[in-house]
Amino acid sequence: MRNKLKVVVTGGPGGGKTTALDLFRRELGDQIAVVPEAATVLFSGGVTRSDDIAVIKTIQKTIFQLQKNLEDINKAHFPDRLLVCDRGSLDGLAYWPGTESDFFNEVNSTFEEEIARYDAVIFFESAGAKGRDISSNNPVRNESSEQAAQLDIALQKIWSQHPNFYFVGSSESFVRKIMFGIMTIENVINQYQRE
Repeated sequence: MRNKLKVVVTGGPGGGKTTALDLFRRELGDQIAVVPEAATVLFSGGVTRSDDIAVIKTIQKTIFQLQKNLEDINKAHFPDRLLVCDRGSLDGLAYWPGTESDFFNEVNSTFEEEIARYDAVIFFESAGAKGRDISSNNPVRNESSEQAAQLDIALQKIWSQHPNFYFVGSSESFVRKIMFGIMTIENVINQYQRE
């Protein structure tokens, strides 16, 4: 099947993406390759956040390129597996401290090129979008619930333009949401395997 499918799992902070992907990876084992979140790789490697616009732009350009490189590494390393990405190259647009055209000029790409990298998008709505707590075990996350809600809106606006966009809404029950999210990922993968 040689990398027949590349799915991005995205959404605002505290949406359950990483939890769902971890459980899904355990379920499917060597049928999929999960591409790690570039921002977490970068920030857990010692890069510190900043309020300086020039630094933020440099960090976002680095995350953008790292995301694409991580996808390419996994594609080459696991040519027969389905690629499931913890966030995608367009996520940086929601964090960019400038205009959309400035972002694409700085990363030397276009919206169309980036959205076409993925066969489907599964969007996990942040708990912050419903005013709930987004606490997690991710030590590099620093957003408040309010910031998570704002990022969720921006990310949804970006990714909902993909022709194969699937929405996993926030729920009173995190467990039910994760189960629904895992079923959505599984349904998307099964759909593409039949094509």
